[in-house]
Amino acid sequence: MFEVHCYDSWLGGSARHTQFFGWSQLSGTVPAPLFLFIAGISCALVTDRSRRKGVAAGDIASKMIGRGAWVLVLGLLFRLQEYVLGQPGAPWTDLFRVDILNVIGISIMLMGLLNWTTESRVANAVLAGAVAVAISLATPPLWTTHRPAWLPWYLESYINGVHIYNSPQPWLFPIFPWTAFAFAGLAAGYVLFSDWGARNLARTTAVFAGAGVALFLLSVAFDKAPVHLYAVQDYWHTSPAFFLARVGIVMVIVWVGYAWCRWGLGQAGFSPLIQLGQTSLLVYWVHTEFVYGRFSILTKNAQGIGMATFGLFVITAAMVLLSAVRTRFKGRGAELLVWFRRQKAAVES
Repeated sequence: MFEVHCYDSWLGGSARHTQFFGWSQLSGTVPAPLFLFIAGISCALVTDRSRRKGVAAGDIASKMIGRGAWVLVLGLLFRLQEYVLGQPGAPWTDLFRVDILNVIGISIMLMGLLNWTTESRVANAVLAGAVAVAISLATPPLWTTHRPAWLPWYLESYINGVHIYNSPQPWLFPIFPWTAFAFAGLAAGYVLFSDWGARNLARTTAVFAGAGVALFLLSVAFDKAPVHLYAVQDYWHTSPAFFLARVGIVMVIVWVGYAWCRWGLGQAGFSPLIQLGQTSLLVYWVHTEFVYGRFSILTKNAQGIGMATFGLFVITAAMVLLSAVRTRFKGRGAELLVWFRRQKAAVES
């Protein structure tokens, strides 16, 4: 995420037309699906634990929907912050731009509703997988031949990311197709936290990796097939085949993450990757302002590869430090307030 954002914001001139820039942006198709997939896994974990404690289905759903609503509110506040800091040039329509936090919040609320429908882990997993496939299959027509253009643009944008333009924009995060990744993660989460999966995490994640490779190969086969289901075929943005490819990549990353924590550098003490993962919302929010916003540490669209790479290292180190400070002092606000009051009293005396 840092890499894609830094090079996209800072590279300019001839550096923006190099093969290096193209390759640097290729991985940009992974972070958002990964965030949503992990959100789905987290929802499965919270729901499963609550059920084991005997919490009523309605209470679990209410808690999940409330959490999703809070994330959506944070997404709207983030847009408000960007609008205020972007003055005098930012248009008011930016307030209604559908960003990743918006769709994560909506996804969590929708997953809360789905988990309310049945209390069976297997049924939840199957239903979540079916919803993911359905959302993916519905995406191409909702972006092209069956656009809900009768809706106001700020509502249609939540369906297909049209925003204020004449066609859906692939850089936005509408419900279709992005919530499908959350439901795929929800299905995967129920497998991970099943009785067998919890006892055999190494095997389960290895199976995930194998299934991920199979999904990626299946995606390639579907894309090369002579027969297509849709009038408008756009593999890189709306195709269900591309959805399969990205889910496959994320499933492999799940296994890599497990291996990193179980046998890799995650066991070596402090791990920057694990640290960043513990405060992903915070580092996403803050780094965006220092890369894309008014407080960008480098002049945007004006840097060569060397300087942009240096900025990437600076941003990464700063966000790791911010994350460490956040986890170090989390829940100690009252204690810190008492300490500051004591220091003030000592100075005044």
